[in-house]
Amino acid sequence: MSAESEGDTEIRARRGVYGISVAAELSGFGIAALRLYEEYGLITPARTGGGTRRYSDYDLGRLRRIAELIDAGVNLVGIGRVLDLEHRTGELERDNARLEAANTRLRAQGSTAVDNPLQPAPEADRAIPVAFDDDPARGESPR
Repeated sequence: MSAESEGDTEIRARRGVYGISVAAELSGFGIAALRLYEEYGLITPARTGGGTRRYSDYDLGRLRRIAELIDAGVNLVGIGRVLDLEHRTGELERDNARLEAANTRLRAQGSTAVDNPLQPAPEADRAIPVAFDDDPARGESPR
């Protein structure tokens, strides 16, 4: 799948298309529960110009994860923390994969450490000597 079509799929998955009653039926949660989860920040459905909630496939996936965590005995505050950590972990894994691909590409090009922006240049390892006046009373600055 190309990066462009992956982006399109992501946009479609996040587009709010389901009203609250349909989302409630698809998720197995009641309407009041969906409103509560929004209040706790566990889901953030899109809103129409008139303020009507519109749930996306992404929101429904999050609701499935919320159900799993509730079944595991996690309270709503804990669920929020778990979801935040899972989101951050996903971001870090994507960043790591991107950096590994860039590293592989640089190695394939025969780059040196100087060319690699992730490593300091060799001269950065050498300390630059700074001489200070031995008499602090004179107030002279470093040379």
